[in-house]
Amino acid sequence: MKPLQASSGDLNADRRADYAEMLCADGDHTAAAELLLGALELTPQWAMGWFRLGEMQQAAGAPDLAAQAWTMSLQLDPTDRQGAALNLQLIGKAPAADALPSAFVETLFDHYAESFDESLVEKLGYRLPQLLDQAIRTARPGRFPLVLDLGCGTGLMGQRLRPIADRLEGYDISARMLKQARAKGVYDFLGKADLRDFSYAGPKAQLVTVADVFIYVGALDGVVKTMAGLLTEDGLFAFSVEKLAGDGDFVLLPSRRYAHSQHHVREVLAANGFSVLSLETTVIRQDRREPVEGLVVVAGRLPAG
Repeated sequence: MKPLQASSGDLNADRRADYAEMLCADGDHTAAAELLLGALELTPQWAMGWFRLGEMQQAAGAPDLAAQAWTMSLQLDPTDRQGAALNLQLIGKAPAADALPSAFVETLFDHYAESFDESLVEKLGYRLPQLLDQAIRTARPGRFPLVLDLGCGTGLMGQRLRPIADRLEGYDISARMLKQARAKGVYDFLGKADLRDFSYAGPKAQLVTVADVFIYVGALDGVVKTMAGLLTEDGLFAFSVEKLAGDGDFVLLPSRRYAHSQHHVREVLAANGFSVLSLETTVIRQDRREPVEGLVVVAGRLPAG
């Protein structure tokens, strides 16, 4: 994938954009937006510039202008690597979507791959691999002939799974995350794939894990149906979601992550032939120094018929 164009390609425009960022950092969002708009007059095809303009205008209290800027960003980059459509949703200027744009998720993780482990584990207290590992071992002690770790990232979940997997395969949307996972040396196979249209021709697995991935998927029906098709009749499906405290099935949060309700998780699992073996509410990480509650779930395939 072509990298995000952090530079406008025009030296004068870049200078104005850099000064706009300085003003924005100092809290003068209105002046920052005016200056960046001047830079965009020189480089009107700069999608990232329009995206940043929208952020500055939103911070300046001008949501309508922000919406115009994000719409322009989306027109210039329809794959939406910036996530402009998400911001439009959050301010009520676009209909709700069932999932984040794949290009946005891929770009996000390519960007954070090298610092991902340090940021997530050491700074945010990320605990999901440990929690899922414990839940899996409680639900079914012993080893699994084949384990698929979907959305494997840098391999944090894989390190937990390796002792209980005869064969361990990992798949992720980000090539740079896969590079970090490969360096850990815990997987028998690693492949690049998008979970939303995941295609797998190998044998059925006895365990599928999806750790901290459904925060980028709103409607779970389709992806859970895919998971059911990957498993043997007695297979386990272990995953996590951020917990939705309010009403509804799922909601896109200001963090640009989805939260899911417990009743939605249970309904989707039942509709796709799973029984819930364990479902625990727990803190899965910190975000802006606040605990983030999630659901850690292990489900089993129901017998056919």
